[in-house]
Amino acid sequence: MKYIITGSLGNISLPVIKNLVNDGHDVTVISSSADKKSEIEALDAHAAIGSVEDVPFLKDTFKNADIAYLMIPSSFAIENYELFQLQVADHYIEALTGSSIKYVVLLSSIGAHLRQGAGPIDALGYLEEKLLSLPGIQSNFLRPSYFFNNLFSQAGLIEHAGIAGSNFGDSDEKLVLTDTDDIAAVATEALLNRPAENKITYIASDERHPSEIATILGKAVGKENIPWIPFTDEQALEGMRGAGLNESFAGLYVEMGQALRNGTMQEDYWKNRPVLGNYKLEDFAKKFAAVYENA
Repeated sequence: MKYIITGSLGNISLPVIKNLVNDGHDVTVISSSADKKSEIEALDAHAAIGSVEDVPFLKDTFKNADIAYLMIPSSFAIENYELFQLQVADHYIEALTGSSIKYVVLLSSIGAHLRQGAGPIDALGYLEEKLLSLPGIQSNFLRPSYFFNNLFSQAGLIEHAGIAGSNFGDSDEKLVLTDTDDIAAVATEALLNRPAENKITYIASDERHPSEIATILGKAVGKENIPWIPFTDEQALEGMRGAGLNESFAGLYVEMGQALRNGTMQEDYWKNRPVLGNYKLEDFAKKFAAVYENA
């Protein structure tokens, strides 16, 4: 089978590429960086160097493939990230139309069922809808939860203010957490074993209350009894701006926090809970500590 993998050599795409190649498949990897070409080819995959903003490039890359793994790239340098997401989604749909691809695995997210009101997740809900409208294509929407790696943003607060927090966490609801290796394993399975109908696959590694997250991360770096502080939206926005995020990203992530706070973000997850992966908060805490000490 001929696979198209977006996401270059990222934390999820890289192990997926290795798994597919090891299984004997023909894999083409899209990357915007020419510097990645030799690394991709060293994996016995083909490198397609170009931009997901370039429709002719995507159409040419997609046209003779069988299966595509799609993700929308993230970059803090993009001034209007919401517009960028929607444009990439439309470009994927245009490239799929007329191609030989019959099966798509989309890296979507928990909260995509809302379609609106979940910040950076809204564009993924939009792309889900667009894919469902394409005749002759079956899709599997992978909906992982809050990435463990997002918790690295708590390091500065823990170090300088002795707290952790965001504009959510003031209810009894646990935060659902996912490790990228667990996502890669599920993505590989989805790409190799294709269902005969459209599917939604939730992915999660752990479920912990924010107060517990603060305590465990604090303890890992030698700071006992770190509290989780639920911020106002204004405080969260100011903190993100202070950390260097532009208005587009900061606004979207505040909106995502609102959806977590009001319970809508994870509501469909709780109705369709998957078997949890093996990676837990305590495992991430060791990684967090190592990064914290070397910062």
